[in-house]
Order: sequence, then C-alpha cells, then structure tokens
Amino acid sequence: MEVKKVKETRVVQTDQVLINDLNNYHTLFGGVLMMKMDACATLSARRHSRVKECVTASTDSVNFLEPIRQSDSVCIESFVSYTGKKSMEIFCKVIAENLETGNRRLAATAFLTFVPLDQDKKPIEVPTVIPETEEEIFLYETGKERERVRKLKRQKNKELVSKLSLDKPWD
Repeated sequence: MEVKKVKETRVVQTDQVLINDLNNYHTLFGGVLMMKMDACATLSARRHSRVKECVTASTDSVNFLEPIRQSDSVCIESFVSYTGKKSMEIFCKVIAENLETGNRRLAATAFLTFVPLDQDKKPIEVPTVIPETEEEIFLYETGKERERVRKLKRQKNKELVSKLSLDKPWD
C-alpha cells in the first residue's frame, strides 16, 4: 500500500470575513465556518487518496474557541492526521487574524472523517499517512482513540435512528 507524508495533504485557505457571513452578534456564523472547514478538508482528503469523489462520513469535535469578526481574516489549515483502512481523519485548524493589528488567535479546531469512493461509489483503501512534525505526531498518536470513540458513537447512533419515527408530527 502507498504511503504519504502528512505535509503532502496539507491545504491552507485564507478568506476575508464578509458582512453576509455574520450573525446578529457580528461574528462569523458557526455554520459558515463549518462549510469552509468541510471544503478545505475535502481537498486534503482528495489530495491524499487521489480520487474523484471523497465523501464526508462524519464531523466531530468541532470546537469554537474564539469568535471571528469582520475585521479578521480566517485561515483554515487542513491535513490528514490519521488513516484507517478505508477512511481518513482530517484535522482542521482555524486561525483568525485581526487585519488591523496582526494579532492571530486559534479560533476553532475540528476533526472530519472522509471516505474515498471508486467509480461504483464503493469505499476504497487509503494510503497510510506518515507524520513528521511534533503536532502531526501528536495528532497521529491520538488518532486510534478518536477512531474508537467514533465507532462507539456510530453504534449508538444506529440505535437512536432505529427508534426514530418518520410520521408527520402534525398528524
């Protein structure tokens, strides 16, 4: 199986914060940030697996740490932090920078899981990832535990879904 270094999967996207992206507190909507993180993470996943289609299987551990304001730029860095057999975990780090002062702060982090698909929409194996920096090694070494927790959550979610009704609530 092919092996790739984490740095080969790194994607960095920087955007300005537009007024239409702000909520009533004049900070970036969490949903807008999540959309930007998913888009960035998709590129890391496709860069790693080199396939036409990679789907988001889950998003977990989205942590909103600091508000992002209109005076900020928002920089999202994503890379493959851990791999399973047919899935890959992508770590997203969001840095807000006040464009007037240059002050940078960690605004959010997230882990997303992606599955690459073949032409028949079937999951395919992914290359192993090799971490190099201290940050990459830490994320890789703690990845197995996050994978275990995700499997447990999937199991619990299946139980939940089996109990949910599709009846119209207004009937």
